[in-house]
Amino acid sequence: MTPTITGFERSPDGGKGLARDTRVRWALEEVGQPYEVRLVSFAQMKAPEHLAIHPFGQIPTYEEGPLRLFETGSIVFHLAEQHAGLLPGDRDARARAITWMFAALNTVEPPILELMTARIFERDKPWSEERLPLVKDRVRATLDKLSVHLGAADWLDGAFSAGDLLMVSVLLRLRMSGILDEYENLAAYVARGEARPAYVRAFAAQFAVNAPSIS
Repeated sequence: MTPTITGFERSPDGGKGLARDTRVRWALEEVGQPYEVRLVSFAQMKAPEHLAIHPFGQIPTYEEGPLRLFETGSIVFHLAEQHAGLLPGDRDARARAITWMFAALNTVEPPILELMTARIFERDKPWSEERLPLVKDRVRATLDKLSVHLGAADWLDGAFSAGDLLMVSVLLRLRMSGILDEYENLAAYVARGEARPAYVRAFAAQFAVNAPSIS
């Protein structure tokens, strides 16, 4: 059965791949699972039909027969459990890969999202200039530790896994800030993720939706 995911009818980022449906598209491409996309507007995201799938009125969602999922991490984990290619076969390595999935979403992403909020939505506040350096320092404190762990390795724990897929997706949000470039190994790590054929296909698919609105 071909699953259906939802994505923005017009992404706020204009097709840069930062919307979370790109993460799910990437996972589907990695495991070779065909899928369909139902595009939704911001108004449709708040409609009862969509809220019945995603109670918080966001994207992406995932539908496969009677199964309906929301939350990117949950969807990627489901795909990794159902298909080969995103989680190692070894029990301990599998557990570590899942741990990195949680780390990407629960430890690394929150300060990055805080930075995006400070730079975009709070920049007109009188206290913005004082707060922004503090937020950047919190991001750097997390990246310092991540950079040390990665070292010169290609991926977080041996072969590429769902943990890397989510971590690269999270770190991509830093590109516009310039902070990622301060960490040579992390910037190279993200570039390796972007170079994967599955990511290239996923990015192209979501970009095609938004391209007509880009001048």
